[in-house]
Amino acid sequence: GAMSVDSITDLSDNTSKLLEALQLSHPHELDPRRSLGKQKMLSLNPITWQVPRIVDRCCKHIETHGLQTVGIFRVGSSKKRVQQLREEFDRGLDVFLGENQSVHDVAALLKEFLRDMPDSLIPRELYAAFLRTASMEGPTQLAALQLLLFLLPPCHSDTLHRLLRFLSKVAQHAESSWGPDSQEIPGNKMTVSNLATVFGPNILQKEKPGEKDAGAMNFEDSTAIILVLQRLIEHYQTLFTVSPEMQCDILRRLFQTDPDVIDYLLRRK
Repeated sequence: GAMSVDSITDLSDNTSKLLEALQLSHPHELDPRRSLGKQKMLSLNPITWQVPRIVDRCCKHIETHGLQTVGIFRVGSSKKRVQQLREEFDRGLDVFLGENQSVHDVAALLKEFLRDMPDSLIPRELYAAFLRTASMEGPTQLAALQLLLFLLPPCHSDTLHRLLRFLSKVAQHAESSWGPDSQEIPGNKMTVSNLATVFGPNILQKEKPGEKDAGAMNFEDSTAIILVLQRLIEHYQTLFTVSPEMQCDILRRLFQTDPDVIDYLLRRK
């Protein structure tokens, strides 16, 4: 029931921004081989995810080479090698992370990037609202989290979705298992709780890194951050799925407030 819009340049700026914010389509519904055509375009969702290259490549590297690495994200790394990788990405180089790259270095690079973002992955103006969901339970908590996720800018939303999908995969390999030849495959020991403890403070930040009291956090906030990220990892697929009923409700409301947008969407469907 999703709809896609390829180009909305012929709409007014205000309408374009509204369409872009709605994000009614899923990127994978669009053929990646299609040409963008015009140089300057806006879209409900871009042909490809708005995920920083460094995040996607770090996730892919660990998914390929590090899922069985015990203590991934907790074992120390080489500061020199991490700094070199960071500088290469900063210069816009096409950095290749191969099998010879230390998994722990890549893990440290990913954590550093998330920690040092100018605005945290979950924007700081939503920090308090996300933390309040920690005191909720069951469907009420998930419904509140989903509505908050819908408020994220597209780039933040896409990047958070990619990260949560990755963390969920890491957690699935936390326990040891047995291979087809009865050989033991070691687990990485990184459960959802452990991952939430490591990544929570990097994703949910009250203050910018380096600001006064940025490192200080009371126990209640720290516990709430871990709990919220646990829920995000555990239920990310449900939380990032917009139901057909909600889409219809949005379209009905838009029909009353912005009929031009509805007309455009239906013509492009």
